[in-house]
Amino acid sequence: MVKDKREITGLAVIILVFFVDRLTKFVLLNNLSLHHCSVIGNLLRFEYTRNTGIAFGFMKGHNVFFLLFNTVLLLFLFFIRRKFKDSYSFIGINFVIGGALGNLVDRIKYNYVVDFIDLSFFPAIFNIADFSITVGAVLILFSSLREEK
Repeated sequence: MVKDKREITGLAVIILVFFVDRLTKFVLLNNLSLHHCSVIGNLLRFEYTRNTGIAFGFMKGHNVFFLLFNTVLLLFLFFIRRKFKDSYSFIGINFVIGGALGNLVDRIKYNYVVDFIDLSFFPAIFNIADFSITVGAVLILFSSLREEK
C-alpha cells in the first residue's frame, strides 16, 4: 500500500506541474494584453518569448534536436523515477518530469517553448515548466547532500 501511495503522489506531482504549466501558457497565449505587462512593478513582468533553444536561449534554432533529445530523456527519467528512494529525490524527479513534459508539448505544438516570466533580478525569461525542473533538480541535489552526511 505504501508504494501505491508513493506512486500516486509522484503521478499527482507530474500531472499538477504539467497542468499548471499548460494553463499558464494557455492564459498567456489567449490574452494579448498579457504578452507584455508588469505584474509587480519591474520586479515581475510577463514578457512573451519564443525559445527554440534550451535554458537561457542557448543553442537557439535547434528545436528538432531538442524535441528528439527531450523525448528520449523524458522516457528515460520516467522509467528510472522509481529508483529514487528518498522522498525529496522522488518528488524532485517528478517535478522534473512534469516540467519536461510541459516544454515537450510546446516543442511539438509550436516548434518552440513559450517563455513569459521575467524577474528583474534573473538573467533569463522562463516558464512554470522551467521553474519546476529547477525545483526538482534542487530537491534531488538536497537529497543527495543529505545522503552524503
